[in-house]
Amino acid sequence: MATLLREHTARATWRDYLELTKPRVVVLMLITSLVGMFLATRAGVPWQVLIFGNLGIGLCAGGAAAVNHVVDRRIDSVMARTHKRPLAEGRVSPTAAISFALLLSVAGLSVLLAFTNELAAWLTLASLLGYAVLYTGFLKRATPQNIVIGGLAGAAPPLLGWVAVTGHVGAEPLLLVLIIFAWTPPHFWALAIHRKAEYAKANIPMLPVTHGEHYTKIHIILYTCIMFAVTLLPFVIHMSGLLYLACAVVLGGRFMFWAVVLYRDSRPHAAINTFKYSIWYLFLLFIALLLDHYLLINL
Repeated sequence: MATLLREHTARATWRDYLELTKPRVVVLMLITSLVGMFLATRAGVPWQVLIFGNLGIGLCAGGAAAVNHVVDRRIDSVMARTHKRPLAEGRVSPTAAISFALLLSVAGLSVLLAFTNELAAWLTLASLLGYAVLYTGFLKRATPQNIVIGGLAGAAPPLLGWVAVTGHVGAEPLLLVLIIFAWTPPHFWALAIHRKAEYAKANIPMLPVTHGEHYTKIHIILYTCIMFAVTLLPFVIHMSGLLYLACAVVLGGRFMFWAVVLYRDSRPHAAINTFKYSIWYLFLLFIALLLDHYLLINL
């Protein structure tokens, strides 16, 4: 495997292999994984689980992202946002990228098995396969509901973090998964509207391509309403307190504002601005969950 990775060192750099892991996406996933870990206990998270649990999850996520680069290399080459990716420009070969993905995935699973527990490792493997095989290999090209169905794999990190600490699945981590699952469609469809022409050129059946922008904008509002309701459930089941509730209402209200702006097309670049806000929304919402958790402990 190491020999295969060395085949393209004349052209590829370490930055190319880092890009294969989609580091910005992995960082956001690890933030939600971290929050899942800290919410799982009122005591401190053991340092081995904190460090090696997130390392294992991050390595597996990077491996799945590298597979995504391989499968989508034709699509990436015709889209402005992705045409400079390492495989699209030929700096890294598909064989080297797959070898790199296997190396990361095996290393990640080994770390999880050694320092956390079997359930965390197998759930991480299921998430990896769900994203790399089910979503990237099939759903993305098969249905305009691709991001809705496939979003479950990307919603798994807080559950993985929780299970890495506790060794079991509960209602609370599944609710965290549900929050990200409901967040994914309005988040990604906003980007799909912004990149509609590119997805059409690449023959990817994203919702704005198959059903039009108006239809997609209505569904963004509907899913934003669902997401807003779901984000209130941690307070309803006494998983969180008033600090989180206030943040969820304010952040969710701002998300709804952008969804309406996008629907009315009342501001320039509304689609990409909605997409950018959605990233900050998820980050701040999970930080609010974490702060509220420790506030409740100290009361």
